[in-house]
Amino acid sequence: MEIKLIILEKKNNTAKPLKPLIVPENYNYIAVFLTLACNLKCNYCINNFKQKAFRPGTISGEEWVRGLNRIISRKDLPLTLQGGEPTLHNDFYFIINNINSETDIDLLTNLEFNIYDFMKNIKPDRIKRVAPYASIRVSYHAPEMDIDKLIDKVLALLDNGYSVGIWGVEHPEYMEQIKIAADKCKEKGIDYRTKEYLGFYEGKLYGQYLYPEAVSGNIIKKVKCRTSELLINPEGNVFRCHSDLYSGRYSIGNILDEDFKIKNDFIDCDFFGHCNPCDIKVKTNRFQQFGHTSVSIKI
Repeated sequence: MEIKLIILEKKNNTAKPLKPLIVPENYNYIAVFLTLACNLKCNYCINNFKQKAFRPGTISGEEWVRGLNRIISRKDLPLTLQGGEPTLHNDFYFIINNINSETDIDLLTNLEFNIYDFMKNIKPDRIKRVAPYASIRVSYHAPEMDIDKLIDKVLALLDNGYSVGIWGVEHPEYMEQIKIAADKCKEKGIDYRTKEYLGFYEGKLYGQYLYPEAVSGNIIKKVKCRTSELLINPEGNVFRCHSDLYSGRYSIGNILDEDFKIKNDFIDCDFFGHCNPCDIKVKTNRFQQFGHTSVSIKI
């Protein structure tokens, strides 16, 4: 099947280019939360871990492009577009097609959209790079998603040259569905992996953490914290951790602020004990090497 590219045009942005933002060498991830809206209603969503993440409002596509195009990263450190569900941003296609072509892009999605519109608007090579995992990473959330329909969509994208894999969330209540999904994907030759369920379920804390008491919710203490991630919320505000981002507290700057610079320092924090699991879990880094955590904490 031949797919034709349709570029969605916007008015020319005549605003003066912003000063470059240099990403520190030790940074492992650039998370671009285009929107926190989602078309699923998972009761275990990590974005809503003891916080109220789903707030309306996002900057325009033109503003996203202007802010993201000032970021100076490396070939092994892409911009990862995510959410919520990032494709719900009204200017999603405009944003992808107007980010600097030399800037690599990854996409985290639930694939709950029309993939044929997607293929008409985005070339396979725009979201494809040399990496030990797929550039389009689809989160499978049982029981909200139909694995058979998801597999059909992934196979269609693979057949058209896109880099796609599925990641199943290992929620303890849905492990049977996760195994069924794994078997079906293996049969179809789809790259299927799993990721830990993070947080509490029936009084038990799941996930491997460098600082377990940080997610307990039972204490609160002052510490110093340093991030290895650039986290940008839908308004373009930058945060030092997921907990701050989802809570909307203590933004350290905005990508549209001419004077904003990315710092690499330990910063005072008053909320240790109420961290988001994403920040302090032990995981693989972008090279798939295990033992990484997003933040370092001086307790």
